[in-house]
Amino acid sequence: MGVLVCMKFHVLGIGMMVLLGALLLCAGCTQPAPPATPTATPTMTPVATTVPEMKDIVQTAVADARFTTLVAAVQAANLTPTLSGPGPFTVFAPTEDAFAKLPEGTVANLLKEPQGDLTQILLYHVVSGKLMAADVVKQTNLTTVGGKQLTITVENETVMVDGAKVVKTDIETKNGVIHVIDAVMIPPA
Repeated sequence: MGVLVCMKFHVLGIGMMVLLGALLLCAGCTQPAPPATPTATPTMTPVATTVPEMKDIVQTAVADARFTTLVAAVQAANLTPTLSGPGPFTVFAPTEDAFAKLPEGTVANLLKEPQGDLTQILLYHVVSGKLMAADVVKQTNLTTVGGKQLTITVENETVMVDGAKVVKTDIETKNGVIHVIDAVMIPPA
């Protein structure tokens, strides 16, 4: 029995020595952490975001291939300064297809004398003020900048302005709004 107790102490002693050795080795392996050095906190630098400036009525029409003839007519009639001005204006803009519906040679003849009938026809497509589609459909008549009356009719979901169908609405510009129509409106004599 004495040998057995002696072996237990011997095994226990060896285990303690191994544990003590491991602790000493680990203690020598660790080094104190270096003092923390202050680091700069990243700051957010505001970046200017540029919102593209809204174009005026003429610039918007120039950028849209549907209005090539309209733009040429506006320029020939010297209405660019007016329609580029502060406004606001509502323009019922006929498309290329609308001008193509006119009898052959009509546009060319109008462009020869732009200060006459052409100017009157163009002014017949412009109303003072910015009238969105929701505003237009509440009206029965609108007065153009040329002093003539446009008749507004709404049937089902179709809006007509003096017989021209409104095919696209609410193209906003910095000085008004454009509504696209499928015909050139001719003012009454």
